[in-house]
Amino acid sequence: MAAVNETAAQTQAAPDLDGGRIVRLRIPAKPEFITLCRLALTGLERVRPFTDEQLADLKLALTEAASNSVRHAYPEAGGSVDISYELHADRVAIDVSDEGSGFEPEERDGTAELEDLTEGGLGIAIIRSIADEFELGVGPEGRGSHLRFVKYLSD
Repeated sequence: MAAVNETAAQTQAAPDLDGGRIVRLRIPAKPEFITLCRLALTGLERVRPFTDEQLADLKLALTEAASNSVRHAYPEAGGSVDISYELHADRVAIDVSDEGSGFEPEERDGTAELEDLTEGGLGIAIIRSIADEFELGVGPEGRGSHLRFVKYLSD
């Protein structure tokens, strides 16, 4: 892929092994580019329609995930965020990764109430509540962060 500049984002589409489709997007780690992530997700409706509730949930989870990378990955400015959308007949999986400074998420036993969470912890809690599957770990090549969530789709 070519280098990302401040005014452009890249997309790449490829078939998946089980007949699904994968779209990849790389954006500069700047807040104004988060809208592009949401627009790409909305565009997937042409391939596989979502209900209004599914689309709203996916947009919220994606916004939280991308915002975390934009806000926390590159304290000095610069860098990029990679988003991958895997669209299958029964589910959509979204990966958000960066090569920034990374972080250690607090381990929770699932009993914490939302009011006990700090503002910085709400994004992950929101994504977990929306997603049917959730993974959070180290980013590509051992740097940064990688977040993946899956939402099962029903007609």
